[in-house]
Amino acid sequence: MTETTDQLPATISKEPPARQRLWPVWLIAFLALALAVALALWSWQQWNNQQALQQSIANLQQDTEQLEDLYGDRGSQQSQRLQSLEQKLAAQRELIATQQRQIDHNARELLEAGNRTRTDWLLAEAEYLLRIANQRLMIEKDIRGALSALQAADEVLNESDDIGVYPVRQQLAREILALKGITGVDRTGLYLQLEAAIDSIHQLTDQALINAQAPGFIADEGGDSADTSDDANALTEGWDAFKSTLKQVVVVRRMDEPVKPLLSPDQSAYARLNLQLMLEEAEMAVLRGNQPLYERALAKARNTIDNWYDASHPRVLALSDTLTELADRNVDPTLPDISQSLDLLKERLAGRLQANNNDNAKPQSNDETDANGGDDS
Repeated sequence: MTETTDQLPATISKEPPARQRLWPVWLIAFLALALAVALALWSWQQWNNQQALQQSIANLQQDTEQLEDLYGDRGSQQSQRLQSLEQKLAAQRELIATQQRQIDHNARELLEAGNRTRTDWLLAEAEYLLRIANQRLMIEKDIRGALSALQAADEVLNESDDIGVYPVRQQLAREILALKGITGVDRTGLYLQLEAAIDSIHQLTDQALINAQAPGFIADEGGDSADTSDDANALTEGWDAFKSTLKQVVVVRRMDEPVKPLLSPDQSAYARLNLQLMLEEAEMAVLRGNQPLYERALAKARNTIDNWYDASHPRVLALSDTLTELADRNVDPTLPDISQSLDLLKERLAGRLQANNNDNAKPQSNDETDANGGDDS
């Protein structure tokens, strides 16, 4: 038993293996994890900073654009203001230049007025009167006014002691004689007569129109008057009554004369209005001095009266006679030319002005000659 045991192999002592050290691995892993977290935080922070920087850059760009727009608007406003100021300055300069020219002109006028004599003032007054005469005759066609102005100008020229106005007065005498030979047109009187005719038209009633008693009908020749004498017998009275009744029933028309139609009340009012418009047209022709229009308007008015009104009516007869009388008037007589005297007077004034300028220039030239001579000596 002992031997058997001694012969067995020796037992090997089993000791537990030594543990491997793992803390360095965990440490490295922890450090790696911490480094990864730190790196992630740093990356996130850098990304936020980048986003903030981009936002700031965008804001700066937007602010820059706004500033550029603002500066551009202000620059355009400043340029507009400068341009407006330049325009105002140019206008002020032009105004100053105009005022300076006006001052120089007034100074020259005052100097010339101081050098003028009584004759110069009389000639200027005569020129003004001649201008008034030409205006009255050519524009207003006022013959009396033009004649009065010419006569007044001749009287003023007579007061002057200038012998050079003889041709002007000679031409004035011719023009005054020409105006006296023209029959003046009383436009006011013609206008008032036409107004009176228009008023008479409004007074025409329907009784003045052509009616059954106008030409074309047989008038009643006193058929209603019966013999009322005491000695008339019954047979005569009966016969007269029969003839009166027969004339009221039977109407005999004459076919050898034209029958004029009767007018309705509306046509009667239209006829009066049309006649009034024709006479108003004649009034306008009188004021304008248009002879063809005047004659044409009165001819149409008389034709209307002849066609639509009873010529035997007293008012119609008076109106027709008035229009016939007015038709013979001349509202546009031939006017002479009275501008030659004005032209001659202008030439005389220009000659006197030139002579005065020459007289004023001679003393100045003599003074300059004396001054030059004194300097030479």
